[in-house]
Amino acid sequence: MFNAEKTIVKALDSVRNQDYDLKQFEIIIINDGSTDQSKLLAENYRNSHSELDIKVITRENGGVSKARNTGLKLATGDYIAFLDSDDEWLPQKTKRQMKFLEDEYLNIDFITSLRNGEKIWFPYKKDHLNLAVMTVRKLLVRIDGQTSTALFKTKVLENTGFFDEAQRYSEDANYWMKISKNNSMYILGEELVYTGGGKRSFGVSGLSANLPEMEKGIQKNLREMYQLKRINYFEYILFFIFSKLKYIVRIFKSRV
Repeated sequence: MFNAEKTIVKALDSVRNQDYDLKQFEIIIINDGSTDQSKLLAENYRNSHSELDIKVITRENGGVSKARNTGLKLATGDYIAFLDSDDEWLPQKTKRQMKFLEDEYLNIDFITSLRNGEKIWFPYKKDHLNLAVMTVRKLLVRIDGQTSTALFKTKVLENTGFFDEAQRYSEDANYWMKISKNNSMYILGEELVYTGGGKRSFGVSGLSANLPEMEKGIQKNLREMYQLKRINYFEYILFFIFSKLKYIVRIFKSRV
């Protein structure tokens, strides 16, 4: 949560309205140095909703990766979900995703969903369960699975670690790519989250509006996957060219 006085209550309401046992939730709000009324609103919400286990942690502003890592290190549950302070979960989100995570025959470690009217596009392909496999190469073609749609087992922290705190752009994609090495990851083809007031992914507001820095983050992810031998040199060149072409298209769309 950073300067989210206009949206934080809606975000918290979306958790409280989940079609799931609220006693199972541990809600950790990381106040990343907000200078508006966000902290007061979050504390008032905690105090007026005693039925919810809410913790408000205030720290100096350090960016989204540090804030998320702070929450991850404090979490005590068997499963972890993210919710950015300007996003909202639809009521059925937790129940729908937990159905797949708890199915021992599917063996799913990490699951995301669609948001804001999204569809599943190439290179992802849905199976008979409406699930699409996520892999590092697919993520390098198209980053799907926005942060607030993710729900995963805590084993992911044990075999992957945490967000790169030095990375401020495309940091979620970087983490997803790292997770894909040791975990089974899927996109559920259902719209379960409403994000950023319905804005598109790039070029509108927030960190994603800084297209040059977003491209630097994407290129950093690409170099890292090559250095970690997740892709070969030929693939690195192809993905590099592909990324530059996508960047040009985003610049054009942002100006239209």
